[in-house]
Parts: sequence; structure tokens; C-alpha cells
Amino acid sequence: MTTIIKDENDPKLYSTASEILRNGGLVAFPTETVYGLGGDALSADSSKKIYAAKGRPSDNPLIVHIADTSDVYKLAEYVPDAAKALMEAFWPGPLTIILKKKAIVPDETTGGLPTVAIRMPSHPVAAKLIEESGVYIAAPSANISGRPSPTEASHVIEDMDGRIDMIIDGGAVGIGIESTIVDLSGIPSAHSENTADEASALPVILRPGFITKAMLEAVVGPVTIDKAIIEPDPNLRPKAPGMKYTHYAPKGELTIVAASLNDNEKSGTESDPVRIAKRINELVLEKTIQGYKTAVLTTRDNALLYKSENVILLGDDRSGRTVAARLYSALRECDAIGAEYIYSESYDDTDFGGAIMNRLLKAAGHRVITV
Repeated sequence: MTTIIKDENDPKLYSTASEILRNGGLVAFPTETVYGLGGDALSADSSKKIYAAKGRPSDNPLIVHIADTSDVYKLAEYVPDAAKALMEAFWPGPLTIILKKKAIVPDETTGGLPTVAIRMPSHPVAAKLIEESGVYIAAPSANISGRPSPTEASHVIEDMDGRIDMIIDGGAVGIGIESTIVDLSGIPSAHSENTADEASALPVILRPGFITKAMLEAVVGPVTIDKAIIEPDPNLRPKAPGMKYTHYAPKGELTIVAASLNDNEKSGTESDPVRIAKRINELVLEKTIQGYKTAVLTTRDNALLYKSENVILLGDDRSGRTVAARLYSALRECDAIGAEYIYSESYDDTDFGGAIMNRLLKAAGHRVITV
């Protein structure tokens, strides 16, 4: 039976959770991004339990959560200057860095890869749990694999009650989507004999998030984006969580409707939001006539454009924090009402909108209609 503690000030919270972690059990806890499902990162058995509880493919690496930057040096073979700069700029916070791992980190935690993904969360509950337990915590999102990530404890309870030992209810999280992941493992160490690649070895974004490409480049200079983010490869061996498999998906079929990038032929015609809404309304009517239940995901500004009986608001603006904070809850709402077909507007692939679009594309299995 899963223990659920709602009071962050409960004196038994951290002692009980710490004991569970040290004994190889699993604890779900809030972070500033989403709720994490935590186990001892240095225990192969604990990592196996995480994969089993989530139903997660074992080649999908876990992120190791730490409480102090000094811990990085205990987990990684070497820490390049770029990693140090990013740690100083964005930790604690929603940034994960990937480095060459030391042997102390088991392959079960890293999905068999020679690298380790490390993050230092800023949420006070997460930080205190890591510090008081004395355990590096491997923690993917605390949901059944493939389902929308949990941003409230109720989401964790829905997916994990009876599967894990404890859930810490810290209320709704702040950001609402997972951390940005940057691969720095290709940067040679200062002692490496392979200096030929040093000039071309750049940080690589493996998953977009709250920390944007522009923010990263302001600290370390040029940063590239892994092509697998743009062109999914079913044969890919994932370097980071969320790269290979369908994620964040509701039970119904989600389709994104986007405006064409070629506006040359649309001069004087309807605006993008109106054109998108018109197509979505056509799809909704078609499915409704066929007897299916539909839902539409939109922002407050565009809500009146839609005719579905289930118009679910994602937020107040098209690329800001409110959409990210609401996204996974909205997808779970679609499940709660039994929506069989779900239609969403697209989001500009700039700044934070790129991270939102990344999650929507994964949830939709890259199913996109262009108008």
C-alpha cells in the first residue's frame, strides 16, 4: 500500500521517505518541473524497480537528482568548463546536463549508456529529500510510461497508487514540463589526446525545456539541437529521456492542426487562428456525427472560435508559462471526459513555445495537419 503524505511540515515526512529510499524503495515527490518517481540512483535494483513501476523501456535513461554541485564530480568522469558555467548559471533549476559517467553509476540507471544525466532541482521538497536521505535520487516523471507527466499529486496517485512505497503531495508544480537536457559528454577533457574534435564539440540540446537555446548560448556560446528532436528515428537508442518513445499521450487520438509556413498564397485570407479553428471545427463536426466524443485544446484568446462541447483551456497566451503549466493537466482532463479524438492548435517553435510544441508532438505521435 502506498503511503501518501500531504503536509510538507510533517516531521515524519523526510525521515520516512529517506528510510524508504535508503532501503531500496520508491518515493514520488514534487520538483519545480513535474513530479518525480525517485529511487537510489546508485542501486541497480532500485532503478529496476523504477522501470517496473512505470512500465518504462529499460533503454530509456533516468536522470540523477543531486543536492549540491560538488556531487557532479563524484558521478562524472570529467566536468568541462561549459558544464561548470551552466551549473553556475542555472542550478538549482530545470536544467539537466549529460556527462561521461563514473563506474559508481550503474548501467541500470543510465539505460546502458556510458553517460549520466544529472540535475539539481530547486523545489524545496526535492532538495531537502535528497539532502536528508543522503541518496542520489534517480527520478523520471512519476507516471505510467507514455502517459501525460504528473503536475499534481492527484496525477501521481492515479498512476502510481499501489505501485510504489510513498507519495509526497506538494501541491501543483510551477513550471509544468520537464527540464531542458543538454549533452556535454562530447566535449573532450583537458587531458584528452583527442584535441582535433575540441573546437567542433558543442553542447547539444536533447530535450527542450524552460531553459531555452538562447539562454544557454548566452552562457556558453553556440549550442546545437539533436536532429532526433526534429526528425524522430524509431531505431534511435535514446541518449536522454523523451527522445525515442511516444510520451505524454492521452488515451484519445491527439492531432495538432498548424498553419502552413508558406504564406505567399494566403495574402488577404483568414488569419492563422481563424483558419486553424475552421479546420478543427470541421474535424470535430465529422467525428461528432460519427458518434465520437471530441475535445479541443486552445488558449483563452481563441476559445470562442471553437464549437466542440469540450473546449479545454491551456492557458492565457500561446507561448508562455501558463500553457506549459496546464498542458499535462489538460491532457489528463481529456481522459477524464473520455475524449476519443482531441485537436490542438500548434505553438510557435520559438523560446518556450518550442518546448511546448515538442511535448505536443510526442503526445500526438507527430500527427499534424497543415492548413
